[in-house]
Amino acid sequence: MTRAELVEEVTRAAELSRRHAEIVVNTVFDTIVEALRQDDKIELRGFGSFRIRRRHSRIGRNPKTGSRVDVPAKRIPYFKPGKELKDLINDGQGTPPAPLAGPGISS
Repeated sequence: MTRAELVEEVTRAAELSRRHAEIVVNTVFDTIVEALRQDDKIELRGFGSFRIRRRHSRIGRNPKTGSRVDVPAKRIPYFKPGKELKDLINDGQGTPPAPLAGPGISS
């Protein structure tokens, strides 16, 4: 699924204009990215969590030439799926999560 397809799904499900749905989707993604930049973890119960993993600097090798290459330390975003998500994608086993409720969202 692409970002545009996700916007279309939010437009349909929440009965919002395309522009408002795009703002919602972009705000969610921007908020996740900003939290990860600040080393916060994001935990979405029943879905999963986003965290940052730190990789130490190391000496690597160029596979073409075999020469040594310094690989700098870096932070890598990591997603760990929740148990409910794993159950749902594995033949629908487990209990589906409760429907979302709130303004503009109907089940």
